[in-house]
Amino acid sequence: MRSRTAEWFECKIRYEKVLEDGMQKKVTEAYTVDALSFTEAEQRIMEEMSAYISGEFDVADIKKAAYKEIFFSDDDTADRWYKAKLQFITVDEKSGKEKRSSVNYLVNAGTLNGAVKNIMDVMNGTMIDYAIASVAETQLMDVFEYKKKEADDKPEYEQ
Repeated sequence: MRSRTAEWFECKIRYEKVLEDGMQKKVTEAYTVDALSFTEAEQRIMEEMSAYISGEFDVADIKKAAYKEIFFSDDDTADRWYKAKLQFITVDEKSGKEKRSSVNYLVNAGTLNGAVKNIMDVMNGTMIDYAIASVAETQLMDVFEYKKKEADDKPEYEQ
């Protein structure tokens, strides 16, 4: 089995969007994909977006995301993405002082309170002491996780 150590990349897409009144407007929307490199991130976002955008579009920007992990939700109302900053609390054994280290996460939820609940649901299953330093809604439209294609399951050669 091949392991995949991917990173998250935020991609901005520019295209002509047809508004509800029928007018067209040039928009830039942000999405996240997991990929092994910038090149793969560009390829993946183009594949994903071609299913949703009928006209031409450009990849305006790609950058490594500031979060390493994403908390997904199965809730049908979870249509927003929140950036959460958690502080993990450890105590230095020698000095007895409390030390906090910050980590950013992306959280899927329908509301700010829902995002906090999702964080607590995930983190309460751990033994780690933590504090939620901040939670803020992002402009991300969607997150595309890597899905293994059926062709990936086939061996490269026959024995």
